[in-house]
Amino acid sequence: MPKIYYDNDADLNLLKGKTIAIIGYGIQGRGQSLCLRDSGCNVVVSEVEGTPNYEQAIKDGFKPMSASDAAKAADVIQILTQDHVQAKVYNESIKPNLRKGKAICFSHGFNIRFKQIKPAKNIDVFMVAPKGPGALVRRMYEEGKGVPCLIAVYQDATGQAKQLGLAFAKGIGGTRAGVIETTFEEETETDLFGEQAVLCGGVTELIKAGFDTLIAAGYQPEIAYFEVLHELKLITDLVQEVGIGGMRRKVSNTACYGDLTRGPRIITAKTRKEMQKILKEIRNGKFAKEWIKENEVGRPNFDRLLKEGDEHAIEKVGKQLRDMMPWMKK
Repeated sequence: MPKIYYDNDADLNLLKGKTIAIIGYGIQGRGQSLCLRDSGCNVVVSEVEGTPNYEQAIKDGFKPMSASDAAKAADVIQILTQDHVQAKVYNESIKPNLRKGKAICFSHGFNIRFKQIKPAKNIDVFMVAPKGPGALVRRMYEEGKGVPCLIAVYQDATGQAKQLGLAFAKGIGGTRAGVIETTFEEETETDLFGEQAVLCGGVTELIKAGFDTLIAAGYQPEIAYFEVLHELKLITDLVQEVGIGGMRRKVSNTACYGDLTRGPRIITAKTRKEMQKILKEIRNGKFAKEWIKENEVGRPNFDRLLKEGDEHAIEKVGKQLRDMMPWMKK
């Protein structure tokens, strides 16, 4: 069993007298900033001037500043920009403003795991990773609850890195739910694998393959869309709420039997072998090198693949059908 920490294991007083900088006021940055402020912490935020996130920070009562100024002012620096820009932000704006005893924090370990950021030995480096989007972190906090978090320590220069991380987690409500101890390696590798093989890559390819199969057999695109994409939320919500076994007991017996007998014919030994190959590419750094290089050359492959995906027939029929669903209109 992993080590799990709760409110009684964390001391917010460790953050008293310290300034926390949140670099990047996106969904996660906003949620964490507001929760930390409401927990009595002194929070400064950094965002690019003229962006919607910059304006949102002002509306929320912050005075957004440059990453350099925020890093200079802070004792704890939480880096919440996207993975592909973190190293640039760190090297240009954060690294020059670090001094002995400061701490840098992450909510995803990509740049530490793959050595795009190489922190000096005299600073603490830890991770507090909420297992939910920033809006949910904020909503649960306001309700007196919390979103489970992961905590990991990469570098403990002060001897207090873990306790500082737990204090940070408590400040965003994580210790109300539970904070699970992990490593930067485990968090990064499992996160990337989940995205690629299951949650994003696996699911979207499965949806498109199901849609294409029905269309090729002569079924209407609208009906195919409903059966392979629209109803997916019902199933994923049930799986999240009551587990796979609970979902099987809440759908029809026909659906359950089809799941039990036909599912293994879709995810075959060959599929599982390919999953192992994908995991190997993550662990040996092949994927990271590919993604870093893709960004360095201007993302030609990324943009091409994204455009090809947008042109798939399921996107056109999906837009038309979603226009018929008033509950999906904002």
